[in-house]
Amino acid sequence: MATRATAGVEVAPLMARAPRSTAKNLPKKPPVRDADAEATLTYARGVLEAEARAILGVTERLGDAFLHALHLVRECSGQVVVTGMGKAGHIGQKLSSTLASTGVRSVFLHPAEAVHGDLGRVGPGDVILALSNSGSTEELLRLLPLFKRMGAPVVALTGDADSQLAKGADVVLDIGRIEEACPLGLVPTASTAALHAVGDALAMTLLRSRPFGRDDYALLHPGGKLGRSVLRVFELMRTGRANPLVLDTARLSEAVVVMTNTPGRPGAACVVDRDGKLEGIFTDGDLRRLVEKGHQDFHVPVRQVMGKRPRCITPETLVLTAAAQMRELKVDQLPVVDVEGRAVGLLDVQDLLAAKFF
Repeated sequence: MATRATAGVEVAPLMARAPRSTAKNLPKKPPVRDADAEATLTYARGVLEAEARAILGVTERLGDAFLHALHLVRECSGQVVVTGMGKAGHIGQKLSSTLASTGVRSVFLHPAEAVHGDLGRVGPGDVILALSNSGSTEELLRLLPLFKRMGAPVVALTGDADSQLAKGADVVLDIGRIEEACPLGLVPTASTAALHAVGDALAMTLLRSRPFGRDDYALLHPGGKLGRSVLRVFELMRTGRANPLVLDTARLSEAVVVMTNTPGRPGAACVVDRDGKLEGIFTDGDLRRLVEKGHQDFHVPVRQVMGKRPRCITPETLVLTAAAQMRELKVDQLPVVDVEGRAVGLLDVQDLLAAKFF
């Protein structure tokens, strides 16, 4: 390789760098539709149609074996262990995740790692869901006698009912021979779509047959958009020392002290009677309006200047609903009351901002 001299030192020439892709290099307009483009779109649609046909074809194969598999998983006293190699393994990981997200204890077992210690994840009472389109995956087949020895029944999801995997399983969910949506006829596409769909059918039918509601789902999905959509007010509201309460017989000055000293400084105080029932609310906005009007007597009872009959919510109200009410009413706080009208909490806009509802 040629070199160049710099101050008496031999320096290798810099390697030529490929130009970086930038927005300036991207075409500003979509390519013109020509015969080749139309052929490309036609082929892409054919891929989708092939996968759709594969899924619809499996619907005709669901029968007693599916019911048997459902019974095994539903009555499982341990956990559902999903296993598979390659593309089928990726489908299996998604299936295990779906089961776990709907309250079914499930883990994914990589067949290659299983023989190096991960087989310890399997125990008595577990059910195995083994995915392999060919049914001849070597890493999976060598696990079958080990599963039998552990007393874990095996449900095979495969495209070959005569394969070694099918013959060694307790239940076979046969998706049938499927032609791949691939120009080579080799890349797992339509077959994995069918495996995916059968797994979802099993998971959703299982969910339908179990007592698992929105609150259970919310418990397992505390983060992200899904979690926020099912979050209840009692999970965000301020309670205990953080719930600013003042008696309706208290002076205005006492209400201001409560608003100032309550942890989190909510900017409001819920006014209650001696039974704890909500009578009204006094906010920072109310205080500013009094000062603007020249009101300087802080010894008056707070019930004389509080907002009466404030809009309230219950602990079981969806936070999304409460947030919508705040926007509609243009308020920063909503008192939370129980069935008897007692002020059990306060929902503050700051809490909604922290939870990314705004």
